[in-house]
Amino acid sequence: MNETVNSWLSKSKDELDDIYRNATPGEIPTGDTCGTAILAGSSFAKLVALLARWLAWQGKVFDLFCPNGQAGILVNKITPFSLKFIVAKVYRDKSWLDGNDTIVIDYSRTSFLARTIRDEIREIEPGVYLGKVWLGKKRVLDFALTRNTTQ
Repeated sequence: MNETVNSWLSKSKDELDDIYRNATPGEIPTGDTCGTAILAGSSFAKLVALLARWLAWQGKVFDLFCPNGQAGILVNKITPFSLKFIVAKVYRDKSWLDGNDTIVIDYSRTSFLARTIRDEIREIEPGVYLGKVWLGKKRVLDFALTRNTTQ
């Protein structure tokens, strides 16, 4: 696991929000990413991240970008077999957390199962993104994405 992402597993929700607020969106990722679920402020955050990676969610694959690089499509890698399901639109917009620019991952028009979910990500360091998960307008989880170096 990336050292930066590993350090996030011991941070509180407020600390992660500060990191996110102080970042710019960066570049929209391309290709395969490795995901880490972050249960901020929990003494079980490392265990949750490990179990989530093994059993539920391994990351996202960003593909099919428009020629201008401003919007595209991604799919999530889910189940222990990294099956590619749950499509989302990817574009730049304002963050629900702080109103500043962010990269939005929007499931509202692409997925029946996840239509009430919105993810936001910002690039904290090259190839390392901190994300926020919204269920409706309620923040429910943080996550990290790192570029998969085994591509």
